[in-house]
Amino acid sequence: MLAQTGPLYGEAITKPQHDVPVAVIGGLPIAVMDRAQTAELMVDAALARRDSAWRPLLFTSANGQVLSMCARDARVRDLFLAADLIQADGMPLVFVSRLFHQTPLPERVATTDLFHDVALVAQQRGASVYLLGAAKAVVNQAMRRVRELYPGLKIAGHGCGYLRREGDEDRVIAEINQARPDILWLGLGAPTEQEFAIRHRDRLRGVGLIKTSGGLFDFVSGKNPRAPVWMQRAGLEWAYRIYLEPRRLAGRYLITNPHALFLLLTRTRGVEMVPMIRSVHAP
Repeated sequence: MLAQTGPLYGEAITKPQHDVPVAVIGGLPIAVMDRAQTAELMVDAALARRDSAWRPLLFTSANGQVLSMCARDARVRDLFLAADLIQADGMPLVFVSRLFHQTPLPERVATTDLFHDVALVAQQRGASVYLLGAAKAVVNQAMRRVRELYPGLKIAGHGCGYLRREGDEDRVIAEINQARPDILWLGLGAPTEQEFAIRHRDRLRGVGLIKTSGGLFDFVSGKNPRAPVWMQRAGLEWAYRIYLEPRRLAGRYLITNPHALFLLLTRTRGVEMVPMIRSVHAP
């Protein structure tokens, strides 16, 4: 079975530049790339689409919860398979790839860490970003924190992710189109953010790349602390999150973790080199 995620298989305008090795892990095709490679690819791809009429690329991430959701709901699985790239935002995916693959995942590409990798590359190369998601106070604080950490980064805009009233989505699409960011960080939670991206990606003008981001802004703002590094490396960040929010998360992880483990052990296959991004210059 050819492991590919994205719809970018039409004619490329230029010679292919980005062949990405992909491993099927837990039933989803996961890019075999480290954080540094992913950050460079994101900025390269976004800048190549600047001032073009091409729709934005869509990068997303998978962890155990996502694997479980995709296995239980074909509609959610289709949303993830519609993305151009799926990253491994979970250490269990890395551990299993080491068991099954000669070329395992080099590391976990956690969105909370990747954001900072991309910010460093983006400010060096003049790429702009837009932050959309979380409550108004949280995303405002995240924006202030990003300005402090990366004073050279171009922040094209930011907005609250609670789009519940009629016309809210049209309003925010118009604001993003006016700002024309190279990279849109979209933190609405899965699968809402995937639905939003796929529903509106043809309406977004001037955006080079959309990166779904889950609860990114809660961490960037300082609202939620990260787990200790040893827990992150051991694949136990979920346990730390239960400790912080037991009522909201305990039931979820008790259900999804055993299912995700089953999927990791039964729906993991080998690595193939696939033209996931045939060219950063392809529409």
